[in-house]
Amino acid sequence: MQSTETPFSFADLAISAPILQAIREIGYETPSPIQAASIPPLLAGHDLLGQAQTGTGKTAAFALPILNGIDLERREPQALVLAPTRELALQVAEAFQSYARHLPDFHILPIYGGQSMDAQLRHLRRGVHVIVGTPGRVIDHLRRKSLNLDGLRTLVLDEADEMLRMGFIEDVEWILEHTPPERQIALFSATMPEAIRRVAKRHLRHPKEAKIEAKTTTVEAITQRYWLGSGAHKLDALTRILEVEDFDAMIIFVRTKVLTEELAEKLEARGYSAAALNGDMSQALREKAVDRLKKNTLDILVATDVAARGLDVERISHVVNYDIPYDTESYVHRIGRTGRAGRKGQAILFVTPREKRMLSAIEKATRQRITEMRLPTHQDIAERRVEQFKAQIMTTLEEEDLEFFRRLVQQIGRERSLSPTDIAAALTYLVQKDRPLVPAERTAPAESPAESRGPHKKFRDRDAEPGEKKRKRKDREETGVLYRIGVGRNDGAAAKDIVGAIANEADIPGRAIGHIKLYDDFSTVSLPADLPKKSLKRLEKIWIVGKPIDIRLWTGGTTGPQAVEKPKKKGYPKKDG
Repeated sequence: MQSTETPFSFADLAISAPILQAIREIGYETPSPIQAASIPPLLAGHDLLGQAQTGTGKTAAFALPILNGIDLERREPQALVLAPTRELALQVAEAFQSYARHLPDFHILPIYGGQSMDAQLRHLRRGVHVIVGTPGRVIDHLRRKSLNLDGLRTLVLDEADEMLRMGFIEDVEWILEHTPPERQIALFSATMPEAIRRVAKRHLRHPKEAKIEAKTTTVEAITQRYWLGSGAHKLDALTRILEVEDFDAMIIFVRTKVLTEELAEKLEARGYSAAALNGDMSQALREKAVDRLKKNTLDILVATDVAARGLDVERISHVVNYDIPYDTESYVHRIGRTGRAGRKGQAILFVTPREKRMLSAIEKATRQRITEMRLPTHQDIAERRVEQFKAQIMTTLEEEDLEFFRRLVQQIGRERSLSPTDIAAALTYLVQKDRPLVPAERTAPAESPAESRGPHKKFRDRDAEPGEKKRKRKDREETGVLYRIGVGRNDGAAAKDIVGAIANEADIPGRAIGHIKLYDDFSTVSLPADLPKKSLKRLEKIWIVGKPIDIRLWTGGTTGPQAVEKPKKKGYPKKDG
């Protein structure tokens, strides 16, 4: 049985510098138990039989060794990952892409049923290094001879027991029999039924074993809730929650050191007493932040996992997982910062639709149902502010000497013939004008990516007068910059997919996304000229309809007519693109 402690870091493993840089940027600091048990034998070329639940970090356990051995000069499939579902195939492909962000010209292709076969064939002809696919579609390509596995070095069977449950095990065996004899195999499964053991015995050669016991932890003292929404609306959702939650002190967990600083600054700008806590800070600064939390001069810490390790402050009543953790153990450690000394604690988890598998894994690990929460409405916030204001008045009446102020109010009333109510109303307005008791109503954060995109452009503008529509279009054209993205009609992309991906993943409001034109193999989109660098960095990492966005400036830079070369007739966009 492997220990749950991993005393070494990723830097201690024989992993190349570009991959180490990527996992540092993502926020990984030490390997999870399954990674610590799997990566060394896979790097050494052994076959592997791994037993681990979803949520233990097993994707990195096989992806990092595969990437470490990829020959980028050879544009042919060197690794094949079989996954039971389309969703898992996409998730694994995205993970590979993020770990390979510093590998020049690396290409990965997810293939699954329901996706355009023509698009897959086109990408296979261009050449890819890694294939992630469902068994049925992989067999289709092998029979067509559009997928050649002669250069295959590594084959991964991910969630083998799930493939058995779904009836894919015969397909998996057929694929195994059509791979080169000298290839490495890694089989991962949450359970080890006899049928899976037979597959392993037949096809794996003297495999090393990595078995991680599923740990379940009860956290009865902590009430757990989650909000399902898009990344673009996290900050607004967090602000609404802070408005109405009765919290003493709070830790907000994020994945990266950079985000601790960014989020702490944004919360401070919104009037909250917040500070960052991350591994790049000196020990003295970290201790100072924790000391302020203990002494009630700081209310919110925005922290990474490692920076908050061992943190024990009794007044922490809430833990917010702003970014969902990579594994269930991290989640349990995070929420354990609250509910101390017999007190009740509150844990809130932000989940995007693609992270729902991890939510299920967390529920299984904690043996506790996590209930979906409704975001506070505009009315909830207004009522909360009014109640707080009333309480503030009562406390002032009870604790302060107000005799001078009573005489002053009476004097104003006599001089101006005003009632005490009129004077109190004017004073109330002055006190609350910087933080109105009834805040200006804003659009609520969407509860799903479909809602977060808002109405399509043609519906947003439908009530405007013709002249107004023309002015809106002109304004967008004059202030936007045109970008080319590497997905088009032949990939099955639609304008709504592009808007949704950009709005959800890059924190760019839907209204800031200008005109989109769809061509056969690419598209163009107008984005704000003052787009922050960090938003562009996020854009470079997103995928649309199963492909990396591959965003770059279009000819000429602006969206004016002089910037766009008229495409050939074949690729000309549809009018409504």
